[in-house]
Amino acid sequence: MPTGLLVNIDVPDLARAVAFYTEAFGLTVTRRFGSKGAELSGWPVRLYLLQKAEGSAGAGESLRRYDRHWTPVHLDVVVDNLEAALSHALAAGARAETKIRTEAWGKIVVLSDPFGHGLCLIEFLGRGYDEVAEQST
Repeated sequence: MPTGLLVNIDVPDLARAVAFYTEAFGLTVTRRFGSKGAELSGWPVRLYLLQKAEGSAGAGESLRRYDRHWTPVHLDVVVDNLEAALSHALAAGARAETKIRTEAWGKIVVLSDPFGHGLCLIEFLGRGYDEVAEQST
């Protein structure tokens, strides 16, 4: 059985990534792994930034790239005030890719970090996802 969850983000420039994630989301560097990695805290799970060169081997036969790319796995960062969090993330170097949308469960905006990784900011409203969840029997 699993005993934990690690979130790793490959980046081409560790110092720049640490600056972005600490400034955008108020995370704190808790450990460094030489010049190639850093552990950040401040979310419910630790975030690991790993320096990997653009063009180096990634998963399968894919090469790492840091222009805007799509992957079905991304971070949803839950915040108390979406507008304030968006302003803070943009000032740190994020790019907004959509306008803020309001759904039955809350508000969402799609961003990308300076390294092409997609992420969303979410502010739950009312009962959050329970507003749209089907009851299991």
